[in-house]
Amino acid sequence: MVIGYTTGVFDLFHIGHLHLLKNSKSLCDKLVVGVTTDDLVSYKGREPIVPFEERIEIVRSCKYVDLAVPQNDMDKLSACKKLNASILFVGDDWYNTDKWNEYEKELALAGIKIIYFPRVQNRSSTRLKELCAKNGKKSEIIK
Repeated sequence: MVIGYTTGVFDLFHIGHLHLLKNSKSLCDKLVVGVTTDDLVSYKGREPIVPFEERIEIVRSCKYVDLAVPQNDMDKLSACKKLNASILFVGDDWYNTDKWNEYEKELALAGIKIIYFPRVQNRSSTRLKELCAKNGKKSEIIK
């Protein structure tokens, strides 16, 4: 059985999130999703709009997700080992960054493969928050 793992805040769930989960599930038998806790989000200097309990329930309810778990830290290697995941799925905005080049080395030594998926352009929770704060017009948010 191929177990895949991906993580995210999943705040203001949008089509980019859905594509990540759908594409990830297509490449594994069991998809486990780590949902970033409120404490970890705030540690990164951000604050989610939707509370953790609601975000994890939304993710858990997605038909592509077999198991949703709290993500309490940034240690992807430990999470993959604990869950017996052999694939880690991430957005390609991290591809070839210093941080993820190091992750690739660590994960490869453990036999864990990273698969990068293209992000959906102009779709991010951060972008949606900025647009809502700017003018709140639905037509501007969708563009």
